[in-house]
Amino acid sequence: MQFPAFLDSVPDAIKPWLVLVLTMLVAIVIALVLHHAGIAVLRRVLARHPYLQGITSATYRASRSVAVLFAVRVVLSGAPDNTPHIAGVSYIATILLIIALTWLAHRCIYAVSKTTVRLNPYDIADNLRARRLLTQTRVLTRSAHAIVALIGLSFVLLSLPGARQIGASLLASAGVAGLVAGIAARPVLGNFIAGLQIAFTQPIRIDDVLIVEGEWGRVEEITGAFVVVRIWDERRLIVPLQWFIENPFQNWTHSSASLLGTVFLWLDFSVPLEPIRQEFDRLCKSSDVWDGRVKVVQVTDTSDRAMQVRFLVSAGDSGKAFDLRCLLRENLIAYIATNYPGALPRLRADIDAGGRAALEEARPQTEQGSSPAP
Repeated sequence: MQFPAFLDSVPDAIKPWLVLVLTMLVAIVIALVLHHAGIAVLRRVLARHPYLQGITSATYRASRSVAVLFAVRVVLSGAPDNTPHIAGVSYIATILLIIALTWLAHRCIYAVSKTTVRLNPYDIADNLRARRLLTQTRVLTRSAHAIVALIGLSFVLLSLPGARQIGASLLASAGVAGLVAGIAARPVLGNFIAGLQIAFTQPIRIDDVLIVEGEWGRVEEITGAFVVVRIWDERRLIVPLQWFIENPFQNWTHSSASLLGTVFLWLDFSVPLEPIRQEFDRLCKSSDVWDGRVKVVQVTDTSDRAMQVRFLVSAGDSGKAFDLRCLLRENLIAYIATNYPGALPRLRADIDAGGRAALEEARPQTEQGSSPAP
């Protein structure tokens, strides 16, 4: 049976949709062929551009959906107005196209983020630039995802019949409700703005070493609302983004990871410092965590019983500085206890000549009084 004869046998109510569906299938096949050919050409042309190549690979499925829905929408826009239910199907196709475009935008943002992280690894020794880019990428990526989702939802609502009337009604009744919503959304907006400030001004970065609320830890994650700080004992400290804008904190790796570490020992006044200084130099040079920049021995304080000796050293990062301090403290105490056992702090008593003579006279009486009776 030929197609014109088959078309004549179809009922008049179904005939427009049959032609429309067949036209859609042809348009979809053409869109898929053009999409596949276009992606193949782009991958070959953009082989030396990592960002564009990453976007092309990450958006393959999303761009294919956009191409198919765009072809369907073009066919529907050319259909006669008297086609049954054409208006409802057109609205559905438009909404699906907007959702597909939103998905495509999300995949583009994701591709840029992943490519930036891949090209700037932060698991290296000198990772300051990589951590700065990683922090900006993660914070801005989350903000961009939220903005794209909001724009997509807005276009979906605007494409529906009566959406503008609903928006006008909401604006007309926005008095107290708008004030309450603004107060309720203040923490969310505050964290959003704080996230943008952190992304651009960089007070903290991923893997930075911080002292927050008296806790030592590393920045493990920066989300759109809070920062996860991994404390040294594997606990996690959750801090809102806005807190870092409004409160002071210590950042030990803001400009460099290298630090100075100190070891304090209280020693007797009689201890000679030169042999201890030589032992300190030997320990520093034999350690693989000392970076060779600073090694100083100084008497920084005295009391009526002892003197305080400070051993100042430098290390590449906070973890190495802690290990170096513990190593020096243990070995210096062992050295002093072995070679100068009287150098550790002790309680002294000064007795004049008269007191010493009285003590000598009282000693035989004490010994005789304490002897057992015969």
